[in-house]
Amino acid sequence: MLEGIHFLLTYNCNFECEHCFLNCSPKSEGTFTFSQIKKVLDEAPKIKSIKWIYFEGGEPFLYYPLMLEGIKLAKDKGFKVGVVTNFYWAKSIEDAEIWLKALADLGINDFSISDDYFHYEEKVEYFSKIAKIAAKNLNIPINSIKIENPKKQFLLNNNQEKGKPIIGGNIMFRGRAIDNLIKDLPKKKWDTLKECPYEDLEGLGRIHLDCFGNTQICQGLSIGNFLEHNLSELIKNYSPKDHPICGPLIRGGPLQLIKDFNLEHENKYVDECHLCFLARKALIDLYPQYLGPRHIYGLE
Repeated sequence: MLEGIHFLLTYNCNFECEHCFLNCSPKSEGTFTFSQIKKVLDEAPKIKSIKWIYFEGGEPFLYYPLMLEGIKLAKDKGFKVGVVTNFYWAKSIEDAEIWLKALADLGINDFSISDDYFHYEEKVEYFSKIAKIAAKNLNIPINSIKIENPKKQFLLNNNQEKGKPIIGGNIMFRGRAIDNLIKDLPKKKWDTLKECPYEDLEGLGRIHLDCFGNTQICQGLSIGNFLEHNLSELIKNYSPKDHPICGPLIRGGPLQLIKDFNLEHENKYVDECHLCFLARKALIDLYPQYLGPRHIYGLE
């Protein structure tokens, strides 16, 4: 059941993280206007199952006034609201509280911070500690998003049979992670990748929207354009098994994409996301209305 709408408020980010599945960076373009936010939030109540509105990116705090106005409107319409940030602004507790006070006053329901080595290297504990103290002081519910180094994820843990690696860890190998993080990692045979283990392609759960109108059910995989069609109608009319990309994925995972479109492929991949992302990249010119924006795939 679709419960969340996530605004990719901007693709612009002050970081260029190795694992970013949106390929965000300081050079990335594409930011919502308030009229676009309003269009979405006018449609959201028509989708009766929606409970949450999130603002993320890229880095949403780079467009702080726009983010606040979006939060205000979402709260006025009765939705729970969350924000995802890399907390680059947490230079001191006092400064962080200034940044967060308006969110506290609006009664934000979830505040998720990217709390890992990929964002701040050895300084991560210092900056995350500041952000957490400031949020706690203002009674803002806070969560950490932690991405571990994938090589560490392949070490054995106590719940694994001896000699078998943990495949994939908590990194989804999409976007920039494919270029930067797969070297020397164990791989699986391509013909074993028969399902999508991460996304609910039928019930959806949540969607990510960008300023270009892409209604994404996975990063770079869209069901249509909400600027061209009302969002509530897109959701109502979505037929997963008839979708040219989702249909094969539901039937047989990334393997089925390769078979249905007779795509060239390697013998092994790190995980399902790795194969799926590259298969979709190969199909982007055939289905531009469903696969994009192009920069997510490293294409300009």
